[in-house]
Amino acid sequence: MAGERILVADDEREICDLVKVYLENEGFVVEPFLDGDAALARIEDAQAAPIDLAVLDIMMPGTDGFEVCRKIREHHTYPVIMLTAKGEEIDKIRGLALGADDYVTKPFLPLELVARVKAQLRRYKRYGAEVDGPDAEGHGTRRPGEVITYAGLVMDVPAHACTLNERPLALTPTEFSILRILLEANGSVVSARDLYFKTFGDAYYDKGSGSIAVHIRHLREKMGDSFEDPKYIKTVWGCGYKIER
Repeated sequence: MAGERILVADDEREICDLVKVYLENEGFVVEPFLDGDAALARIEDAQAAPIDLAVLDIMMPGTDGFEVCRKIREHHTYPVIMLTAKGEEIDKIRGLALGADDYVTKPFLPLELVARVKAQLRRYKRYGAEVDGPDAEGHGTRRPGEVITYAGLVMDVPAHACTLNERPLALTPTEFSILRILLEANGSVVSARDLYFKTFGDAYYDKGSGSIAVHIRHLREKMGDSFEDPKYIKTVWGCGYKIER
């Protein structure tokens, strides 16, 4: 993953510096910002090098992390990790609703954040790999067997695209991952714990397990699925979630 570019926005210089050191030790290129306005200007700079992931504090001078996240989601699909205050559950839910992929609660261990960054990038880069290799004309060739269909739902895995009854679904990388796992389970129940580990691939389930329920709710909202009588993602109480195939 060496060389991937991480934007870090936090008004506490000590946190920015600490995160920068740990991420750079892993080979990442880090661009730190101390306020939301500066971070937003960088994100909207079409001439600058592409960003691969953003780490956003919620409370910052000028534009706050929520608004920066919302602006990112207007044009970009790269992962966003929010930094939230301890005990502020509403902030976590709002951040995920705006399109964030994960959150880390302050105070946090730097190695925890590094693990979250790596997990998000693994998934994002995997779904961004649309081709096996170039054909004779230099164009990509799509891998066969990676389009999943079910009851009007069409998931094109290599293209990271999903439609429902021919209507595009604007899914975050995390939402796409969860939906794919459920579809590939072929009607079997997938527990929240398994969804978390398969999606994030790290050891922080106890701190982030609640995010799965929030992502499921957002998926249902985007799909127009009923919570009381869902057609697609069904809750099996005490067990997990499934999509009956």
